[in-house]
Amino acid sequence: MSTKPIVALGFIGTQLDGGFGTGRWEKWRPTVALGQHPDFALARLELFYTLKYLKLAERVRDDLAAVSPETQVKLVPLPIADPWDFGEVYGALYDWARGYAFEPEREQYWAHITTGTHVAQICLFLLAESRHIPGVLAQTSPPRRWGTGDAGTVELIDLDLSRYDAIAQRFEAAQRDAVAYLKSGIATRNARFNALIDEIERVAVRSKAPILLVGPTGAGKSFLARRMAELKRARKLIEGAFVEVNCATLQGEGAMSALFGHKKGAFTGAATERAGLLKSADGGVLFLDEIGELGLDEQAMLLKAIEEKRFYPLGADREVASDFQLIAGTHRDLRRDVAEGRFREDLFARINLWTYDLPGLADRPEDVEPNVDHLLALYAEENHRVVRFHPEARRDYLAFAQGADAPWCGNFRDLSASVTRLATLAEGGRISRELVQAEIARLNWLWTRGAPSAASEGADGEALLARLLDAEALAALDQFDRLQLAAVLPVVARSRSLSDAGRRLFDQSRQQRKAVNDADRLRKYLMRFGLGWEQIRQAMG
Repeated sequence: MSTKPIVALGFIGTQLDGGFGTGRWEKWRPTVALGQHPDFALARLELFYTLKYLKLAERVRDDLAAVSPETQVKLVPLPIADPWDFGEVYGALYDWARGYAFEPEREQYWAHITTGTHVAQICLFLLAESRHIPGVLAQTSPPRRWGTGDAGTVELIDLDLSRYDAIAQRFEAAQRDAVAYLKSGIATRNARFNALIDEIERVAVRSKAPILLVGPTGAGKSFLARRMAELKRARKLIEGAFVEVNCATLQGEGAMSALFGHKKGAFTGAATERAGLLKSADGGVLFLDEIGELGLDEQAMLLKAIEEKRFYPLGADREVASDFQLIAGTHRDLRRDVAEGRFREDLFARINLWTYDLPGLADRPEDVEPNVDHLLALYAEENHRVVRFHPEARRDYLAFAQGADAPWCGNFRDLSASVTRLATLAEGGRISRELVQAEIARLNWLWTRGAPSAASEGADGEALLARLLDAEALAALDQFDRLQLAAVLPVVARSRSLSDAGRRLFDQSRQQRKAVNDADRLRKYLMRFGLGWEQIRQAMG
């Protein structure tokens, strides 16, 4: 314990400090007990009281002087009419603390939190935590046997949280576990994806606002939405079900009925009542995949349901309530759909608070290897058969899978199917080089089937040039630039991202570069002609 003089600050205890009746010196009185401890000497006590309890404060001052003559007691009146009014109590204490001449280099300060109303104790805690009172909290406790005149105990609590590394480590471990859960324990290496999952974890446990997941088919939107719901359930944030629907499967009147339910007889064939998906998700999470495929009428009703948590089932005269959290998914550019009138601007604004663009597998080549290992582990668990790559076969497969020639059009669905084929065909639990070469040929066939010919690419390129550049700009182009642009533009327009287009266009030169940024390289090339990614995509239609 520090050798600096101890200065205690605390409220008068109107019940415990009174010591009324007989046996006054045998009762435990927390403020008086501060001066009864032989292991420390209380130099000064700043005793707060309201005018109503002046006589009690004087009694405590006199009794403390009797047990601890060396303790100076200063009575501090506070202008508090209602000791249970948080604003009034905090304001009075704050004003006192701001005007008090604290000298922490010379004295140590204890904020006594045993006496006073709960509001007063909370206010002392807040002032100590914010360092307006530069000291520790002092919690006094009675002796095990009352009526003995024993001083009890004093526990000191330092609110400098930097001292509590174990607490910080526990929170960090919990967050790491949650992030790992969202990633299924896969040790992903892509920095952008890892940062995205870190933020999604925080949003998932802190927010009930809608979340929009954007990404190509097979990028894992549905899987991630389910994991987020399971994480919320584990944290006791939801109790209801996880309800998933692909909006591309909902058409016409059936879409309204599936989403919002209907009453019996609402339309021909409605023989029974139907609750609907929104009602089924009450208290849980509703995942609407491909939300951009909904019709405008369904979008209007969904907006009302999100904002008001109420909606009308088809044929109903009364609204029903459903408190769900919405997670939406889409592979479309909803900004473009809004501009072209295919998606409601007000609904987009409502679901666009938390929007996450999930990169495709081709944009995360460094994550191919840990995902292959994860898929093999899943195969072993499900089929009770361990399968491993021959070292050279593994090298060949990863070289192809992480290269520019692997577009992974179906993303993780393609990868999962590929690993399943390899594991199933592996003899003796070993994936050979021959199997890998055959699988690479199969993937190339799948991805190149229906690819446009060079002639059609050239025609598309000329058409794009005509849409993107006016006659004067076209006439100013060298023949070399015109031919090159006509070849580049269709590749850009048909790619999922600028990075994807860059990998295709710079497939050889990128191998010789230590630092590769295909997207930036392509962006700068296009800017020479005043062209941008979105502009080219829109021109393709």
